[in-house]
Amino acid sequence: MSPTLLLPAGLLALLALAIPIVLHIARRTESLTVEFAALRWLEARPKPRRSLRLEELLLLAARLLLLALVAFWLARPVLWNVQDGRRVVALMPGVEAPPAGEDAERRLWLVPGFPAVGGPVPAAPANPVSLIRQLDAELPPSTPVTVVVPQILDGVDAERPQLSRRLDWQVAGPAAAAPAPDRRPPPVLTVRHAAGDETAVRWFRAAATAWAAADSEPAFEAAPTDQRIPRNTTHLIWLAPGPVPAPVVDWIRNGGTALMALDARVPVEGETQVVWADAIGEPLTVAGRLGAGRVIRLTRPLEPAALPQLVEPEFPEALMQMLAPSPAPARVAATDHAPLTGAVPYDQPPLDLRPWLGLIIALVFAGERFLATRRARAVAP
Repeated sequence: MSPTLLLPAGLLALLALAIPIVLHIARRTESLTVEFAALRWLEARPKPRRSLRLEELLLLAARLLLLALVAFWLARPVLWNVQDGRRVVALMPGVEAPPAGEDAERRLWLVPGFPAVGGPVPAAPANPVSLIRQLDAELPPSTPVTVVVPQILDGVDAERPQLSRRLDWQVAGPAAAAPAPDRRPPPVLTVRHAAGDETAVRWFRAAATAWAAADSEPAFEAAPTDQRIPRNTTHLIWLAPGPVPAPVVDWIRNGGTALMALDARVPVEGETQVVWADAIGEPLTVAGRLGAGRVIRLTRPLEPAALPQLVEPEFPEALMQMLAPSPAPARVAATDHAPLTGAVPYDQPPLDLRPWLGLIIALVFAGERFLATRRARAVAP
């Protein structure tokens, strides 16, 4: 432990120690004069000079101590490197706690606030990985940590967490295989093209065919732009140049997703972001918001000479990711999600001594008030 002062200038308040000393020197013990008859016949004589001396030393000492403590409180005393070296065992609610080791350890629930194990079992946290990162940040780098988790973790991030220390990662019970991802139904494609120009429709028909099962028809519908969009349309491909009709714009605002040709004009709110790029990072499509919907705009003409990705085997998957992006993984086998190391350790705050110093100040102040107001204070006759 290393004591220090965060605000040494607060020690200038020690100059106030001269105040009670001066007051005690200036103040004399009150004298009570008693008159009696024989004094009238005595001749007045000069009073003897009294030497300079301090009275009520205990009260003076209490006042000096009180001022000194206040000065140190203003200087903000702290202790650095105050570390609890005991192992921390963080348990996810619902897991069986491992047997206690020989060394002393702290057992905490891996929930917000990190309460100590021993009371009622709290509910499982919504995001355990975020709590593991918080625990890593709040503990000193030298503190060993054990985390006990169930076989399956829910509410996890898309990637394994990276911490500043190596955890003892324990999975309660036998290891379980990672849950199989849910099979997403392919989006239903509705294509609208300019009258007499169906050249680009074939690329999207091929993608819909690739999405469909071997024994089923592709979910695909194409027609000229003068045909109304079906009521159940969720994903629209617009291949006509010029301004997009108002009914289509309103459909997008109400939550639809539309892929627009390069020369189609439709409003976009806010900034756009790249959602499809080529091998060297050049954007092929950019997406933006329009009300509650999404507008995806091609940056090149729909022809293999300008967009060779149209004839590549990866085009159907790329199109699906543009129209219906895969959700971030939120459920994973705990054995596959053990944290990595390599993060920079967090600086630990010092221990603030002012709360304890404030308690001492209150006790000394109470003692000073008792000494200053007691009935037994001397009154010299």
